[in-house]
Amino acid sequence: MNQHHTNPAPATGSHRRDFLRQSVLGGSGLLLGLYLQPAGAAELVGKPAGQDAAFKPNAFIRIGSDGVVTLISKQPEIGQGIKTSLPMVIAEELEVDWKDVRIVQGDLDPAYGGQSAGGSTSTPNNYNNFLRLGATARTLLVQAAAQTWKVPVAECVAAHSAVQHLPTKRSLGYGALAATAATLPLPAPESVHLKEPKNYTLLGQRVGGVDNLAVVTGKPLFGMDVRLPGMLYAVFDKCPAFGGKVISANLDAIKALPGVRDAFVIDGTANLNGLMPGVAIVADSTWAAFSARRQLKVNWDEGAVVKESWDGFVAQAQALSKQPGSVPLRRDGDPAAAFAAASKTVQAQYSYPFISHASIEPQNCTAWWHDGVMELWAPTQNPAAGQNLVASTLAIPKEKITLHITRSGGGFGRRLSSDYIVEAAAIARRVKAPVKLTWSREDDLRHDHYRAGGFHFLRGALDAKGQLTAWHNHFVTFANRVQRDGQSVLQPGSGASLSGDEFPGRWVANCLLEQTPMECGIPMGPWRAPGSNVFAWVFHSFIDELAHAAGRDPVAFRLALLGDKDIQPGSGERGQPYNVARMRRVLTEVAAKSDWGKKKFPRGQGQGVAFHFSHRGYVAEVAEVTVSRAGELKVDRVVVVTDIGSQIVNLSGAENQVQGSVIDGLSTLMYAELDIQRGRVVQGNFNQYPLLRFADAPPRIDVHFVKSDQPVTGLGEPALPPLAPAVCNAIFAATGKRVRQLPLSRADLSWI
Repeated sequence: MNQHHTNPAPATGSHRRDFLRQSVLGGSGLLLGLYLQPAGAAELVGKPAGQDAAFKPNAFIRIGSDGVVTLISKQPEIGQGIKTSLPMVIAEELEVDWKDVRIVQGDLDPAYGGQSAGGSTSTPNNYNNFLRLGATARTLLVQAAAQTWKVPVAECVAAHSAVQHLPTKRSLGYGALAATAATLPLPAPESVHLKEPKNYTLLGQRVGGVDNLAVVTGKPLFGMDVRLPGMLYAVFDKCPAFGGKVISANLDAIKALPGVRDAFVIDGTANLNGLMPGVAIVADSTWAAFSARRQLKVNWDEGAVVKESWDGFVAQAQALSKQPGSVPLRRDGDPAAAFAAASKTVQAQYSYPFISHASIEPQNCTAWWHDGVMELWAPTQNPAAGQNLVASTLAIPKEKITLHITRSGGGFGRRLSSDYIVEAAAIARRVKAPVKLTWSREDDLRHDHYRAGGFHFLRGALDAKGQLTAWHNHFVTFANRVQRDGQSVLQPGSGASLSGDEFPGRWVANCLLEQTPMECGIPMGPWRAPGSNVFAWVFHSFIDELAHAAGRDPVAFRLALLGDKDIQPGSGERGQPYNVARMRRVLTEVAAKSDWGKKKFPRGQGQGVAFHFSHRGYVAEVAEVTVSRAGELKVDRVVVVTDIGSQIVNLSGAENQVQGSVIDGLSTLMYAELDIQRGRVVQGNFNQYPLLRFADAPPRIDVHFVKSDQPVTGLGEPALPPLAPAVCNAIFAATGKRVRQLPLSRADLSWI
């Protein structure tokens, strides 16, 4: 794509190194982008194009002479709807009709700034800049119309992909104005005015996903769909036990099989989340590669991990629970004295297993090593991390690695890791053709980067008035041994490290939080709403136990625990402030929306409540369940109230994310579990690792949004954590049985 540059001008409201720039598109259109200039390159501003990579435009907005507006989506689309919602932000301020908009997925490019999809950060990290970007383009088009008509700018207004001269009702479409707009200097920041949110016509509406039609009609969008001329197909067989190495393999026999082009050993590295050792098979088709793999015989050095098993971890955790935690996280007041003086003490153990991401599209990547360049096509949540891993592992300069971002068939945190990308690149280095690496479902389940299991040993103290006076949690978690600053240290897995600020850590006068890591050789990685997805279940289940032990209504008990302070400051280096007023509001609202306390449930039916602050979102949920005498669970209704700031970007997408979080949370609560024996995962496919079916889904998921005067935040994760405790608390209300071990399939819920 040929682009011509003019001198950039700073954009107010942006990062200090962000700039706007516009140019002529092919001599007949407007190109406008938000530029990220690297630190230390300020002296290059204004130099001619081509002198430095910092001035390669990302061109978020392209307006052609035909009036078609093309918006670039820079974030990876993994099903969270960001490919639709972020362009909507630009389109709103641009005053362009959505029917005139085309969305194109951007490749990895440092000019775009951050391009990861994780932690519900895509919206908050881009929202304000994208509003200003759209408003700047609109301002340029209005100025172009005023210049064309030789009238004051104040007499012109943009709407519906056109600019109108109010006194004469003359109108020019954006296509007719684009070339002129591209010749104008960027407007002064003070002349770029953002719309009042009350005047939004697109944001807050229900807009279908831009890829919906292509998805349901099977058009090529995903990593699995990549096809290149002369492409070959690969599989990569790794040791069943984590971290094992190849001793020998029947490579000659495999190479002689029909359709097989090559088979070879890749030594790999010692990084559990990087390039693991294994055997690559390259063939003319995926079928030929998979068929050859079934005849592959590898002699493995399985290493010390074969001594690890889930049963062994359970026994070790029980032993560790009888000792003080090795890592103190928080100590407030005098917990020992408070427990000694308590009117009532409640004690419980909660545990949960390792689980897989189980995204429907298994890991895959297409790689092509040509002309000294590694070209990659990958369904990734973190393309820059993939580029970095390939560069560091294979000693390829980053500037020689091109990464094309495809749509992902699910991610949930799995595609923040890049092991499958570096595997494809390592194979491609040995092949004189493009090669697509495809994982089987068994690969995906048995070589995931798992959500860590965990064990919580809890005590709570109540006074004579039923007030919580002390809280103690000893969290026994999992950690890998890594090298840091030349020393071997234990590093808890993603989501396996408890914060001292975790609720109710700042609310209880006498609080002791401690953690003990258990070393393991199991690779771990972020899973949707890392940490929060299990911490919410543990804490709000135990809080419910305390409420019932105190003889108090669970909602009233929680409101009393939250207290009357509107803000709870963070503590420690990474402490986050907690907006108590926002949480009180969603908790009160969900109680009202669900008619909490107003229904009389027969035995076997009940309501449960929970809330959680996760990834900048405040969410409360009420679940209503029916449990048969035989212990069969049916979730009848889930009511969700969420506060994610001042503006819902795409109402359809937001509802989808909340409903999807409920479904995902319920599936995980009911079924998800991996057994580990001899250092390997036992389960290999969905017959052993079931997902929620339609018959088990709640027939009603009521979604409510409350707006607050707070920055706009994301919604991919905040609604998931409260689901599990709300359901488990409802089960207790229905049956009198507490669920303290996941998944629910392990629990006997029958009652008489």
